[in-house]
Amino acid sequence: MATQTVPVFAVQRAADRAFFDFGWLRTHHSFSFGDYVDPANTNWGALRVFNDDTVLAGQGFPTHPHRDMEIVTYVLHGELEHRDSLGHHGVVAPGGVQYVSAGSGVRHSEFNHSTERDVHFVQMWVLPRNPGGVPGYGQRSFEAAERHNRWLVVAGGEPAVEAPVALNADATLRVARLEGGRVTHAFASSRYGFLFVAGGEVTANGTPLGAGDAVRMQGGRELEVAGSGELILWDVPPAAEAGGA
Repeated sequence: MATQTVPVFAVQRAADRAFFDFGWLRTHHSFSFGDYVDPANTNWGALRVFNDDTVLAGQGFPTHPHRDMEIVTYVLHGELEHRDSLGHHGVVAPGGVQYVSAGSGVRHSEFNHSTERDVHFVQMWVLPRNPGGVPGYGQRSFEAAERHNRWLVVAGGEPAVEAPVALNADATLRVARLEGGRVTHAFASSRYGFLFVAGGEVTANGTPLGAGDAVRMQGGRELEVAGSGELILWDVPPAAEAGGA
């Protein structure tokens, strides 16, 4: 007899995340990262990193290497500046994303573009479909109206989903800005879902959530979010189906 997957709907409260204050950087980690090591919390499906970062004015991450990871950064407030070993340079404003396909290897830096204001963003890493390959960079701006009370597909690599930013991964990133609205999303039984509330107050399947709270879903759960807030949603495959490490 086939084994049925028990649907999962697990809430991670903002205060339960790992938090580090380095002076120039205040960061919350949803999964093991850097100095935060928890063997029971290394990923959710192919979603490997979800960091909620605030970088002080004029500060940033100096040049460092990455490989075999799809890295997407979504800017919430302020402006984030990128430079890399491939010669790319760009500045991303609120509501915009930058994307790094690390592939066989790339070195890059991320800095607060402003010398007066903090920059607040979330950086997310997804295991790639195929490791190696040619590294790449891109960025994309979006209008606030595009995500007003509806899901906006930002990045993805699922064959059936059209996305402005192409990922080397069978994963899809959606964002929404609810203002007294409601959005839904149905997950296939084999998929993993990760909902993050970047700001505001909402309910997810009737459960109250505030800024910094997240929900992990698996096993074919349908998601309904209502209220007023900034939302980030990943729909990803199991980690075993990704080719990265």
